[in-house]
Amino acid sequence: MKKLLKILKWIAILALSIGIMGGLLAWYLHTDISEERERRMQSSEHFVDRAFVNQERQAESDLGMEFMQEQFFGDQQREPEGSVPVISFDPAQLQNKADPGLRTIWLGHASVLVEIDGYRILTDPVLSQRVSPFQFLGPKRTHQPPLPLEQWTAVDAVVISHNHYDHLDEATVRHLAAQGTKFFVPLGVGQYFEDWNIPSSQVVEMEWWQSEKIGALTIIATPNRHYSSRGLLDYKATHWSSWSISGPTHKVFYSGDSGYSKLFSQIGERLGPFDLNIIKVGAYGPGQAWADIHMTPEEAIQVHLDIGGKRMLPVHWMTFNLALHDWDEPIKRALTAAERKDVAVVTPKIGELVHAGQPFLNEFWWDEVD
Repeated sequence: MKKLLKILKWIAILALSIGIMGGLLAWYLHTDISEERERRMQSSEHFVDRAFVNQERQAESDLGMEFMQEQFFGDQQREPEGSVPVISFDPAQLQNKADPGLRTIWLGHASVLVEIDGYRILTDPVLSQRVSPFQFLGPKRTHQPPLPLEQWTAVDAVVISHNHYDHLDEATVRHLAAQGTKFFVPLGVGQYFEDWNIPSSQVVEMEWWQSEKIGALTIIATPNRHYSSRGLLDYKATHWSSWSISGPTHKVFYSGDSGYSKLFSQIGERLGPFDLNIIKVGAYGPGQAWADIHMTPEEAIQVHLDIGGKRMLPVHWMTFNLALHDWDEPIKRALTAAERKDVAVVTPKIGELVHAGQPFLNEFWWDEVD
């Protein structure tokens, strides 16, 4: 009997410790939305019962035994075993104003440097080592960025798709903000910038279809199908978005994280076609819950067709281990689907410059990594 009581005592202590740690973690990660911001959020048609909602079905998350078994014992090669090729670039290239025209450099994951009609824009820049609230724990980069964070300067603007750690990186935001960069973010996401003491003059918080200017560029928050959460108690507390970036002579679309949606056809009808579509192809998984918020590579190709565009740049694969598939499966499936539907896809190495309107020779560099 004494032995049983001792076991029960330790179980109770363990349960209490887990509860306390969970509570502390929830408190640490919690962000209070200001009253003024919440009033604006409540006026949005997409905000229902204190949370943002998708216009199309979203299945409930399924974290059953089958998923957990695959998560911890699946046989996929989720990270490259060899060295991913990275082309470094000289920070001196950022000292002058961007040239006219349209150029892109993929920095890894969903981060892309877009030089469009004389302006520099970054999509979801994440230049930290891990995508996590802690830099000692969480998914770690499989390669270094082509330019270290501390050397980044002269970025005119950033578009943020949502608040997940692999899309909104505090260290990167703080560094760019100190350089005077302006940030365009979905409704509610501005709270994090306020908490990080970023001047409100550098942050533009936008609802879907709202349009704002930065110099000669027009930035439009466009719809997509996803969700948000950054802590334990803030599921869908802030909104998510894709983005249209238009200059006097060029247009770029960025999908953000999203499941496939009829919303993309609406974007194409209202704003397309684009010179370049930056579309996520990776971090999908089994089951309807994944499919509703993370499109497959084949669906990504269809999004490009729905939006309308000359070229597609596949992103959101390889840099971080975030899903239950081989690390190079997304690009292979995307290229197969693109060939079947006659879609022009560019597959640059990390850091490789791509000029719009100029021929680009795709290399299957991922085949050489392992």
